[in-house]
Amino acid sequence: MRRFVASLPLALLLAACSPTPTPTPTQPATGRAAPANAALGSAEWYAWVDQSLGIDDSEGHAPQRGSAAWNQAVQNKLGQEAPQSKPGSPQWQQSVDALLRTRMPPSS
Repeated sequence: MRRFVASLPLALLLAACSPTPTPTPTQPATGRAAPANAALGSAEWYAWVDQSLGIDDSEGHAPQRGSAAWNQAVQNKLGQEAPQSKPGSPQWQQSVDALLRTRMPPSS
């Protein structure tokens, strides 16, 4: 019994220091994973970003993909995480892509 009581603080200390599991990225509402090789700015990439962020509604009411209004809608959906580079620029597209890919599971 004394050994148990004496080893209890050590066991609690080890349990407190063990790493916590990291949360896994959540699947987007549409269930669509990131396209593996979609080129930035391609129709497939725009469709993926659009569906990932819910820019387009179910009735197709949204700005034209890639337009200034669409880019601004993406910025608004990303909020504080939105890239600081000029919306629509290659750097902006790369930042949006990287940000969304960290949120999405890899495509199978």
